[in-house]
Amino acid sequence: MPLAETLAILLVAAVIAALMAGYPVALTLAGVSLAFAVLGHLVGVMGFGILGALPDRIYGVITNPVLLAIPLFVFMGVMLEQSRIAEDLLERMGRLFGSWRGGLGYSAVVVGALLAASTGIVGATAVTMGLIMLPAMLRHDYDPRLAAGTVAASATLAQIVPPSTVLIVLGDQLNNAYQAAQLAQGNFAPNALSVSDLFAGAVVPGALLVGLYLAYLIGVAFWRPAACPALEVSESEQTSGLLEALLAPLALIAAVLGSILFGVATPTEAASVGAVGAMLLAARKANLGQVMRPVVEKTTQITAMIFVILIGATVFSLVFRALGGDVLVHQALTNLPGGVAGALIAVMLAIFLLGFVMDAFEIIFVVVPIVAPALLKMPGVDPVWLGILMAVNLQTSYMHPPLGPTLFYLRGVAPPAVTTRHIYVGIIPFVVIQLFALVVLWFVPALATALPHALYGQ
Repeated sequence: MPLAETLAILLVAAVIAALMAGYPVALTLAGVSLAFAVLGHLVGVMGFGILGALPDRIYGVITNPVLLAIPLFVFMGVMLEQSRIAEDLLERMGRLFGSWRGGLGYSAVVVGALLAASTGIVGATAVTMGLIMLPAMLRHDYDPRLAAGTVAASATLAQIVPPSTVLIVLGDQLNNAYQAAQLAQGNFAPNALSVSDLFAGAVVPGALLVGLYLAYLIGVAFWRPAACPALEVSESEQTSGLLEALLAPLALIAAVLGSILFGVATPTEAASVGAVGAMLLAARKANLGQVMRPVVEKTTQITAMIFVILIGATVFSLVFRALGGDVLVHQALTNLPGGVAGALIAVMLAIFLLGFVMDAFEIIFVVVPIVAPALLKMPGVDPVWLGILMAVNLQTSYMHPPLGPTLFYLRGVAPPAVTTRHIYVGIIPFVVIQLFALVVLWFVPALATALPHALYGQ
């Protein structure tokens, strides 16, 4: 094997090892890559001058109009969390379904989907639901494992249900890979993959996951009724304040997601509308002046984290390609047994296994630039379908033990009665459901591609 390709493999191994050792993601990606760039220059397999492209690449990241939607969507989600709009929705929905066996579980899933469609942030959803819904379920004698698993899984819907910040980043990375793949095939007027395409592609799979979660909880209520007893709730309590609590997130969903899907606004424009809408809704619930400072601080922290990682990933991608890593990956995937299917299975398996030690953003920035161009050169690989397969697979990285971020969010706010073991065991059925949904999407690609095709003709 040529020395350059050996260094490319060692670069990926060193990055993963450093991440597993707990070093900061952005500094690891940039620092290790720069070290290998120096090494490659010293041994004569790459020119150090290639790093002269970095300023332009970083400037392109910072000025990318698609990525501008990230801070706006983060602001919208944090504003809804801080203004207690999400809390009201959880309490009202719990009363509506509480009189049914398993009703609080159904409420958690439905509210998780609504919050996902109006915030797009897993962490905010997990903390809010963990503080409100989890204690309520324990007070009413729910099995701690079922309660913890339901709340954790419902919170991760914010990763796949639009407008998800993960989908925005994934869409940007896949678009770069898609255009690179077309240029490599001689198409010098390449098609683009927009974030709107991924948002539309994620609608049906997101609804499928909600339906599968609910079906599982119905099954538990039937076979293990003691694990999810019904509550005694009067009819007046069930409907009290429900319409008012539902109106805010539904209006926001209609304004933001509807305008994106039907082409009225770009994701960035819709995100700005959502941010203003969240402020107006928050002004009705709380003193906007008091809420604004913590919202801006948290939004800045989350946005800075994402963009610093993205800049580090840009350095990694540049050095990896300069060492010939993209050619090596393409050859490795095309030579796998099973052709296109074998290559896709290998990549999906790798993403799933990396999810045990890395979160979704890390996987997107490290893995997608490496494998996506090679996959998108292969016949029959639709970019939207590939993106949704990756997104559903990445969702498990938020859920499965031992390092799923949602499990840590929940552990931080869970009552003492809920142990780490309860959370880890409780989430396993939902991880299995995720994998089942992945299999369904594999055999029925139209679940991801039909809506984008109908809306945008793609």
